[in-house]
Amino acid sequence: MAHILIVDDEERMRHLLSIMLSRRGYRVEQAADGVEALTMIESASFDMIISDIKMPRMDGIELLKKIQEIDVPCPVVFITAFATVDSAVNAMRDGAVDYITKPFDEDRIVLTVEKTLSLSRILAENRHLKKELKKTAGSEKIIHVSKEMNAIIALAYKVSQGDTAVLITGESGTGKELLANYIHAVSPRKNMRFVPVNCAAISPNLVESELFGHEKGAFTGASSRATGKFEYATGGTLFLDEIGDLSLEAQAKLLRALQEKKIQRVGGNKEISVDVRVICATNQDLDKRVEKGAFRKDLLFRINVFPIKPPPLRERNDDVAPLCRHFLSQLDDKRGIRLTDGAIKVLKEYSWPGNVRELANVIERAVIICDGKSITAQTISFLKTSVEANNSAVDFALPREGVSLEKMEETLVEQALKLSGNNQTSAAKLLGLTRAKFRVLMKKMNG
Repeated sequence: MAHILIVDDEERMRHLLSIMLSRRGYRVEQAADGVEALTMIESASFDMIISDIKMPRMDGIELLKKIQEIDVPCPVVFITAFATVDSAVNAMRDGAVDYITKPFDEDRIVLTVEKTLSLSRILAENRHLKKELKKTAGSEKIIHVSKEMNAIIALAYKVSQGDTAVLITGESGTGKELLANYIHAVSPRKNMRFVPVNCAAISPNLVESELFGHEKGAFTGASSRATGKFEYATGGTLFLDEIGDLSLEAQAKLLRALQEKKIQRVGGNKEISVDVRVICATNQDLDKRVEKGAFRKDLLFRINVFPIKPPPLRERNDDVAPLCRHFLSQLDDKRGIRLTDGAIKVLKEYSWPGNVRELANVIERAVIICDGKSITAQTISFLKTSVEANNSAVDFALPREGVSLEKMEETLVEQALKLSGNNQTSAAKLLGLTRAKFRVLMKKMNG
């Protein structure tokens, strides 16, 4: 329900407009002059303002200037007599969106209000987009000092300046989405949307609808037309994470969209042109997936024009200390907690199977349990269990008669599920896997 403010020194005029607009379902408030209106605007949000031009204390023109000064994105429509139409026209040059002349009829008022509210919705969308862009700009800085990450960032910047397809590979938790976000944030498309899609999280039955949208009645539950991610990202960047989890059928349709730069909504016949930069990511070996027939070779060629592989944290341990300081600052703890040299030594020596994501979790846990203002080696002693577990895996001796790797995988999965009470997320953590990768392993076991 739109929120409208009527500003007029004539009570009868305010009352008449309020009745007209309230009958149409709008929420209406009133102010007797510009001073009163400005106070209300600073303390509440309005979708539009209808104001008289000539008023005591602060007239409509001055009110418009004040609104612009405090940067409130609220469209203003003026009410004016025929004798002051020139003033209203001049006001439109200064930023007013329209004017209504007295005497006026209800249809004219309603038409102007509907048109102005459409503009108000566009302004709201722009505000939302600016917030999203601010978030993107905030994530543009990837915390690193190591030469390994310097090389990756240099590659990412080079490829960002065009529309080349990028495939980001690597272990879970290495910051693949952050890197994709960086590529978008420094690209010519930075003022448009960055749209992430987790392919592993979409039901196979809904992949096509999610990516390309659907028409009303296309399937049960499709009560209205829906815009897909390709359309939503037009002009910007579409980030397809966990691309290896797409079904072969979805891969074929994605390939067509990438080749022709056109899509069709589910249940529709119209071809819609889309202008998107596509960045894909996966923690799987897509070449092996191709060999097994689980991933299309032609799609891999299409998305793997420019491969980037951020290194795991254990291969860039120079970044551990600055990342820790970054995570501590993000937690905004007023105690001023710091890491001792001993703690940093332990953190640098740890193998980080969960990479940067695991490091962030460790720092958060350490902040909670630490006494005083220092995180010491003792504070993070809970990491030793993980280190010992990793060492026991490394020390495993293969018997001369060999083993069945497939059988061992099945046994480990069964044990992990038993220990976690059949919770797949917890079971995946016990095996050092993402939930998506664990699901792939279970599918393989179940045939």
